[in-house]
Amino acid sequence: MRFYLASTSPARLATLRSSGIEPVVVPSEVDEDAAVAAAEAAAGGELAPAEMVQLLAQAKAEAVLNSEIDGLVLGGDSAFVLDGVTYGKPHTPEVALERWQKQRGRTGQLYSGHWMIDHRGGQLNSAVGEVTVAEVTFSSDISDAELEAYISSGEPLKVAGAFTIDSLGAAFIDRIEGDPSTVVGVSVPALRRMAGQLDVFWPELWNK
Repeated sequence: MRFYLASTSPARLATLRSSGIEPVVVPSEVDEDAAVAAAEAAAGGELAPAEMVQLLAQAKAEAVLNSEIDGLVLGGDSAFVLDGVTYGKPHTPEVALERWQKQRGRTGQLYSGHWMIDHRGGQLNSAVGEVTVAEVTFSSDISDAELEAYISSGEPLKVAGAFTIDSLGAAFIDRIEGDPSTVVGVSVPALRRMAGQLDVFWPELWNK
């Protein structure tokens, strides 16, 4: 059975591959800011972190659907929360540095939303979603020089919360409570549960 990943995230792709799945990558073009703004306008208020990542995961999965898609489709989104404030990708070195200065020695929550669509036979059959969360505690002894070097690598600019656990950022994280793959952006245990809800036997997806 084909498994489609509606994301260009190298971390999500690597996580699926290490779990035995070689997905078909189908990049999803979604205006995330516009989607969130529209949802908040309809709701009459700001979305909770779990609601936001689930909304965007669903939007990304649905955006790639067409009659040639035959299998399961996965959309995902992540956000980091510290002191009740939700952070996405920093995009610039200045913003990344500011965030790291706040989160150094602190604990925050990484939310990952997942939306899986059963599109077997080239048609929409059903869909399920799940949000997972993990607590991340950052080292308190990270020096300013280390932060500057990490940010200069460019890695923190394109990921939620300005950090990774599967690459250079791993050295600056002391502890994770919860599923580690949630922090990467795709919870493998959640995927197994969702596949089961769609009557798909998880080992059927192993193709490596």
